Order: sequence, then structure tokens, then C-alpha cells
Amino acid sequence: MSSDPQLARFGLFDARVPRYTSYPTAPQFAGGVGPGEFVHWIESIPAGSDISLYLHVPFCRRLCWFCACRTQGTSSDLPVLAYAKTLIAEIALLKRHLAPGVRLSRLHWGGGTPTLLPPDSIRALAAAVYDAVPLAEGAEFSVEIDPNEVDEARLDALAEAGMNRASIGVQDFDPEIQKTIGREQGYELTKSVADAIRVRGVKSLNADILYGLPHQTRSRISDSVQKLLTLSPDRVALYGYAHVPWMSRRQQMIPSESMPTPEERLGLFETARELFLWDGYAEIGIDHFARPEDGMAVAQRQGTLRRNFQGYTDDTAPVLIGLGASSISRFPQGYVQNVSGTSDHTKAIRAGQFSTHRGHAFSGEDVLRARIIEALMCDFRVSRAEMLRDHPVTPERLDSLFRATAEQFPGMVELDANGLSIPLKARPLTRMIARTFDAYDQTKAQHSAAI
Repeated sequence: MSSDPQLARFGLFDARVPRYTSYPTAPQFAGGVGPGEFVHWIESIPAGSDISLYLHVPFCRRLCWFCACRTQGTSSDLPVLAYAKTLIAEIALLKRHLAPGVRLSRLHWGGGTPTLLPPDSIRALAAAVYDAVPLAEGAEFSVEIDPNEVDEARLDALAEAGMNRASIGVQDFDPEIQKTIGREQGYELTKSVADAIRVRGVKSLNADILYGLPHQTRSRISDSVQKLLTLSPDRVALYGYAHVPWMSRRQQMIPSESMPTPEERLGLFETARELFLWDGYAEIGIDHFARPEDGMAVAQRQGTLRRNFQGYTDDTAPVLIGLGASSISRFPQGYVQNVSGTSDHTKAIRAGQFSTHRGHAFSGEDVLRARIIEALMCDFRVSRAEMLRDHPVTPERLDSLFRATAEQFPGMVELDANGLSIPLKARPLTRMIARTFDAYDQTKAQHSAAI
């Protein structure tokens, strides 16, 4: 990315736009899509096909102030143990509706803090998953790990269950920044957990780091990135911290006056980006980096990079089923989301039905626009031939969509016979350019900053 002075002319430093991990975005989901549709879409999965599965564990021992995820704090293991039993019952319910021979290409446990689960619950949960949907050959099982909330016994249980990719949240290693965001996690602790993961034969390690944090400077983020690089992660997500205290009450603990300006945020991103590139990482989309041999970098080179609720992915399965409170599922027919409250979710599962309470069934140009936005976010270009081949759109209609975007971003979008593309200088505008293909009203949702 580049800090081209023209970027300000397009409102980059003032805009708030979706991250486009789905289209339509989650704020557009509505009622009318319930457990019945969820069951019907599950039963429509062809026998013998591969799917992905996401399990959400919403509990945390501490609620980090910077986090805007759907989580809840607990000082006791009792609600975590009870929730694990609910997940196992939900998995059994899923099994009843799946066709024979369906397998998992990807399994991901996220949160919250999945590593709050004790070893016996980890083993029981994994056994329930594999009984319902066995892993396909070459499948990936990833788990989000909080270095502050994991021990040898839990790591042993995860490794025995088949975890072959681990994801560690770093955020920033600077002590002052950690204290300000309510997430104290020393470098030595993080390194010891990364080493313990690898000792157990887990070959792939992901890490998350944030830019745009309070008190963050170029020198501070440079120091944190260089410490992170000593852990040799295979993938890194360099996310922009979304300061939305009007949506996440815990963020009100973070003083807004300590936040960097939008221009400074872009400088923080560029500093970190240069360090990853200098260390040999491939740049993936707008905010990820990967070793050239990692599956995500391979997918980018092959044109099979995709976007889902975890960000960028090399998973090409057409179905992603989310289990647990607030989880979102994606089907060729649309999206469904479970109820957010753990008590309401548990009540539904105990009654023998899924807790689906809202979603979106694709109609009109949804699938076309979703693919255009995904292509821009992943590849910074949209193939005209692909759109005409895979979607019921006329050349005239497609060209009119492309022209409308080019007119809104003169000099920042390139049009030719092959389609539409975003040049390197304009890539900080990618989310804003993608928004021009969004047919839904975005004024009702409060999104994160464009940079």
C-alpha cells in the first residue's frame, strides 16, 4: 500500500465501511430465516461432499478492553463445561441431518477462548465432531489459543485431537499498550507457548497483531513486529483495531485521546507491512501475510483465495457450518446465524432444534455482487470472463456496474477488456471500492474505519 496524497481526496481517512467477510454483511441479516431453513440447507448438502465446521466458544477468563467480539467473562469452569455439553448435543443434532459420506475439509475452534475447555472436554468435543463428520484427507484443524489461558495438558489434548494449525493472538508486545487495552501478555510467555505448540508436531502457526492501537507509534509497532517475527509464524493477520466504544462498552475503558489519527494508522500499517515483506512474507489481500509455502500464499498464486468470517482463507468448501452461540453459517443458498445469548442457545438445543434466529437467503444479484466484492478483496481485480461465465448477468449490465465504480474512483480503478482492477497505489481504498458494488443500505450500520 502507499500513502499517495490523492487517497485523502476520496475520503479514505474519514470513511467507515464494512470489512466484507460476507455479502450481504451481517447487519443486513434479518428474521424470516430460522431453524427450518437451516435444516433444509443442511439436508441439501450432497452426499460425499466436503464442508467446513466452525465451533464458537464465547467464554473468556478476562474481557480484553479492545475486543468487540461476542464474548462473556467467567471466573468458573462450570458454565464452560455446561456449554461444551451443549455443543456436543448440537453436533449430534447436525449429524441427524447430514447426508452420508460428508467430510470436513476445515475444522476451526474460535471464541472467546477455546483453550478454557479442560482436557477432557477437548477430547469429548473432538470425538463428537469426528463421529458426526470425519476429517477428509489433508484436512486442517485449527484452534485459537490464548497464551494466558493454556497449559501443557490442554495442548496435549489438542494435539491428540488432531490440531495441525494453531492461532495465537499477539495484538502488541509493548507493555504500555497492553495495559491500555486490557491485554497483558509478555513476549516470553508467547514464545514459550509457540515453542510448546511446535514441540507437539503442530506444523502451522498463525498470529494476529493489531495496528491503530492507543499510544502506538512506528517505532513501537516495529519493535512488536520484529519480536513476532522471531516466532516464525506461517501466517499473520495485521488487523486494524476498530475503536467502536458506542458498540462495545468495554472499549470505553480505552481513552479515545490516545488513539492515532487515521493518517498515523496508515503509517503504522505501512511500517509493519514493510517488515513482513522484508522478511520474505507474501502479501495476502489487504491485511494478511504468509510464508510463500503456506497454503494461503499458494491459494493466492492459484487464484483460489477466498474470504469468510475469519478473514482470508484457502478453504474452498461451498458450505461453512457454524455451531455455538452467535455462530454464522454460509451455504450456497445464503447465511444463517444462531442466537447470541448462551442461555437462549442452550434452551433451543435442549428442545431438539437449532437456535437459528436470523439470516439472509440469496436473491437477485446477491451472488454476483458477493463474488465481485470477494474478488476485489482477495485479488484486487474482477475477471469479466468469470462473471459472465458463472453468473446470469448480461455483458451490458456487468459493464455498467464496472463503469459506475470507475466513475466514483477516477484514476484509482482500471478498466479494460479483461475486467476491473485496483492498482497498487489505490489498494488502501479497496474496501471503499468494494462498497460501490453493495446494493444494501449501509447507513444503518456503524462500521470500522476504512484504514
